[in-house]
Amino acid sequence: MSAKISFVSLGCDKNLIDSEIMLGLIDECGYIITDDPANADIIIINSCGFIMEATQEAIDKILEAADNKETGVCKGIIVTGCMAQRYKDEIFESLPEVDAVVGTGDFEKIGDVIKAILGGQKQVKLVTDCDHTLLETNSYKRIVTTTGGFGYLKIAEGCDNHCTYCTIPSLRGKYRSRTVNSLVNEAEILAKKGVRELIIIAQDISLYGKDIYGEKMLHILLKRLSEIEEIKWIRLLYCYPENIYPELIEEMRTNGKILHYLDMPIQHSADRILRLMGRKSDNASLRKIISDLREAMPDICLRTTLIVGFPDETEEDFKELCDFIKEIKFDRLGVFTYSREDGTPAYNMPNQIDETLKAERKEYILELQKSISAEICESFIGKTLEVIVEGRLENEDGVYCGRSYRDCYEIDGFVFFDSAEELIAGDFYDIKITSAGDYDLIGEMTKTGSEQEI
Repeated sequence: MSAKISFVSLGCDKNLIDSEIMLGLIDECGYIITDDPANADIIIINSCGFIMEATQEAIDKILEAADNKETGVCKGIIVTGCMAQRYKDEIFESLPEVDAVVGTGDFEKIGDVIKAILGGQKQVKLVTDCDHTLLETNSYKRIVTTTGGFGYLKIAEGCDNHCTYCTIPSLRGKYRSRTVNSLVNEAEILAKKGVRELIIIAQDISLYGKDIYGEKMLHILLKRLSEIEEIKWIRLLYCYPENIYPELIEEMRTNGKILHYLDMPIQHSADRILRLMGRKSDNASLRKIISDLREAMPDICLRTTLIVGFPDETEEDFKELCDFIKEIKFDRLGVFTYSREDGTPAYNMPNQIDETLKAERKEYILELQKSISAEICESFIGKTLEVIVEGRLENEDGVYCGRSYRDCYEIDGFVFFDSAEELIAGDFYDIKITSAGDYDLIGEMTKTGSEQEI
């Protein structure tokens, strides 16, 4: 009988795609994929190791899995992903429960590693080249784990930016774009599996194509993807502001399938801190690109992320950031406290900020953004938004939640509405907004039929 494999995917959506590819390869090898780790012969944990908090989450999952070695049928624990890449030389000593580590450039050999562990091998280490280029046909074998009519498309791997706080280049290698044709092929496969909303991701999608075509090609890729009939929405995540270019803005403005939504991580607005971070933008260029985007698309929803408590961030720097937020009024905003990561240039910078002060600054910005978000949400009362259905709320009779063009899965808000009929996740409805919260909207359906036409 075939061995049973349990899989845990941690970290970001980019890591999730690696997990889905591994699941497809595991299935191709003839193994049985199970959701029950207690009955699994092998437990795989695709880890995140970007910051210590993520590493600790992976350690906790490894220790949970180890319990199944004592009480279940588990014959081996395999750790893949960023934590495996980052701590390849320490894991076996610190976590003897682990039987194999597989790096970020080696996960396509997961079938061979499983076979080795089932054959009795221990402490298998397969961590070679993090600059490895994915075999394109393996990406076509993905087992899509997302539900509700959306799926991710990772268009590039790695990063060349080398921000002083970030470990990604050492974990994921240099920036490597995939070809336009391979991505269109994969998107067509996803569409046939029911994906209606395609979410484009990479460490920086706006740089797409520069390494293999000699010029930025995201606008060309988007045009090709929009020609896939079944795809209704295309959402863009992770555009570094300095790499956004006029042809991309124009494609967003004129292509009806590309949502007027952009995730643009800026991290800070004070020039001094941006320089210390190794970022390529400054305050003036940030203002310019935001102005250009809003002029081209007045309805655009801009999301950003920030880091507070970076080494040597003064009260003046922090105040400048707060004033910038008040002035720009981002539609969506996430904020993180600086995490001091060994191996990064910022680790040894002077004037490290106290953890309590970091937390206070984060809380202040969250409260500031809460009032901005509430004001923006209130402005949508009386308007009608097209919404993709997520599902019905548990313990709430006839109450559904969905997402408008302004709401990315898991990171933004919801639109809540009633329906007497049973709705299918992934279908689209027009919802007239009747009230608003700080982050979410409440509305009523203006038509009863699902809009299946593209």
